[in-house]
Amino acid sequence: MNVELSPLATQALEPLPPPDAKRLRGAELCQVLHWLASGRVSAQALTQTYLDAIAAQNAELNAYVALNPDALAEAQASDARRAQGKFGRLDGVPVAIKDNFDVAGLPTGCGLPGAHAPATMDSHVVARLRGAGAVILGKAQVPEASLAATSNNPHTGAAHNPFRHGYQAGGSSGGCAAAVAAGLAAVAVGSDSLGSIRIPASYCGLCALKPTSGEISTRGMIPAARRLDSVGLIARSVSDLGVLLRLLGGHDPADPRSRRRRVDLALPDWEPGKLRVGLLGDLGAFGTEPGVQHAFERALMALTHELENRHEVGFGDLPLARARRAAFFMIEAEMLVTHAQAFADAAQPVSSEMQEWLAYARAKSAADYVAADRLLDAAVVATRRMFTQIDVLVTPTTPQIAFPLESPLPDNSGDFTCIANLAGLPAITVPMGMTLDGLPAGLQFIGPPGSDLRLLELAEVCAAALDAAPVYPVGA
Repeated sequence: MNVELSPLATQALEPLPPPDAKRLRGAELCQVLHWLASGRVSAQALTQTYLDAIAAQNAELNAYVALNPDALAEAQASDARRAQGKFGRLDGVPVAIKDNFDVAGLPTGCGLPGAHAPATMDSHVVARLRGAGAVILGKAQVPEASLAATSNNPHTGAAHNPFRHGYQAGGSSGGCAAAVAAGLAAVAVGSDSLGSIRIPASYCGLCALKPTSGEISTRGMIPAARRLDSVGLIARSVSDLGVLLRLLGGHDPADPRSRRRRVDLALPDWEPGKLRVGLLGDLGAFGTEPGVQHAFERALMALTHELENRHEVGFGDLPLARARRAAFFMIEAEMLVTHAQAFADAAQPVSSEMQEWLAYARAKSAADYVAADRLLDAAVVATRRMFTQIDVLVTPTTPQIAFPLESPLPDNSGDFTCIANLAGLPAITVPMGMTLDGLPAGLQFIGPPGSDLRLLELAEVCAAALDAAPVYPVGA
């Protein structure tokens, strides 16, 4: 029997036109993957859209310090794989990489002065991304030596917050955050040592994940402090973070700090209404700005069902601010070794501020380093005790919102984020709305080791309930 289709049904079967440039650039990763899989957009057209946007906007935004000259060729190869029916999980997706990861053929500057030789091999995460078919767009801006929570760099210039030019994008993964928020990359991979992925995500209204320490290999990444370092993931949605974690996670025998799981990551089986939720109490004692406190209280009110069973918690006798400073000292000390050759180059000197940090570390002894290391051990024990009382710790991501690039860096920007690095815990930030100043603020979830998938599920539920993702400043 022949059945005639109505004109409306016939029209529905016709191929949809490709999304326009603005929609392509502002889409979440999972939407982009759908468009690529359905043939609504090709990898070459998608990559060209991003490259055109970078050409038009990067001079002002300064999100990238180097572009991949082979990006279009990689996209063409992706289209060829799809045509043959053999393609990877991220085939054709344009990705930005923080400039402390090796990308074969591109220099790894890490924000330091002078010329840098191209890397001969990909870092572990870049190799995994390439293996999944991703297109590497380029290297994203970092502060000097990727050290501080700033998007300023005396050698490569400042990365600007896409929501307000002349304001911080955060650090040290500020270039990654600026690129994703401005629609200059679909997603980005950075690093997080005391909050380096979550602070920029909070300032730029994005989602970011610092996984359980050792869950993603850091091989081929220039370290800050190996005990504290994690690969960080940044995207416009929580579900996008889950895609990246599943692709990049797993044991790497060539990375001495890679985590060999005795059991897999815990299944996402939390019931949000029954969770024991920890809150830190007096946020003013952490120097939290009134606007951030107001946004946090507003978010908690909106999440009464999801985060109902609340408990005020603390770190006991652990001096959190002192532990954070001890961790920063360990970073300074390790950098004396990691960047010894660059720091000794009198023809390409580092900044006076960097010299002061290095002088501080040089004046310390091996015993001081051991004392700092033991203070971090105390932080591990304190958080273990805390997580016997709660399932998840919920805080603002940062005590402040983005601020002018010329303003001094606040000492407390990493007070909430450092908790996860000190104790090796997973942590996620999601947007919790705009403050009265018109800039984004972030909401952070921290869980016990191995709870990454559970945190992702909880964060996705809460993000949906808040519905606070900003309208990203993606140009036409």
